[in-house]
Amino acid sequence: MKKFCVYGKGGIGKSTIVSNIAASLAGDDCIVMVMGCDPKADTTRNLIGHRIPTILDSFRNERADLINLNDVVFRGFRGIYCAEAGGPEPGVGCAGRGVMTAADVLKRLNAFEEIKPDVLIYDVLGDVVCGGFAMPLKNNLADDVYIVTTCDPMSIYAANNISKGIKRFAERGHVRLGGLIYNGRSAVNEPSIVEMFAEKLGTRVVGKVPMSNLISRAEIHHKTVIEYAANSTIAQDFKNLANEVYANSYKVVPQPLSDHDLDGITSEIDLFLREQDM
Repeated sequence: MKKFCVYGKGGIGKSTIVSNIAASLAGDDCIVMVMGCDPKADTTRNLIGHRIPTILDSFRNERADLINLNDVVFRGFRGIYCAEAGGPEPGVGCAGRGVMTAADVLKRLNAFEEIKPDVLIYDVLGDVVCGGFAMPLKNNLADDVYIVTTCDPMSIYAANNISKGIKRFAERGHVRLGGLIYNGRSAVNEPSIVEMFAEKLGTRVVGKVPMSNLISRAEIHHKTVIEYAANSTIAQDFKNLANEVYANSYKVVPQPLSDHDLDGITSEIDLFLREQDM
């Protein structure tokens, strides 16, 4: 089983990328499972067509020993197995608890032994430095990590922070950074900036997702681009990314940047913004 996590700043496009990678791989006869670890519980919406009950909701509403696999895992597009960890009510508790509870419930239900996925993808929020969101790294639930980033300074800052966590857990276990995924949906669309950032981290950009209104149109209909516009150029971009991630064997312990080095990258972003204003 190939197990990997996709991390990144909230709103950076992780769920879009995860769902389209999953849809692409499922089209290649892989048994695919997606585990949403974002409190918004929207990772799998475009695979199912609607939001699904979360594991934390089931845990709150039922005795733990009464929950069965069909209560928390659902089938979506191309038979993809979908689960959402969920989170607490707003203003109550720790969002990371949903991830920890989900991991415990799936383990107790022998979910992975029952489903036997070829590919297991975790979609994890990366804004916060929290033990719950680090669960896939701490407990060796995944073998490698991919970080989604744009050219936005805060996105790169979040990616650097995530790299610090990967480095910490890589030294204790086997998780590694598989690379960066560039999403061209920011004010500055300049892949060379993210490529420079990747080189400084000691990794590479494994794929690029260009801006496309087909992504928004597909999501309005609660579908992946792979389903909504299967023959489009952007669908092929997602397929290429999925293939690159699936076949990737280049995995590293990242070397996070210092504040000084991050300032150097944001200076490059500022330069491109100035050029656009001229």
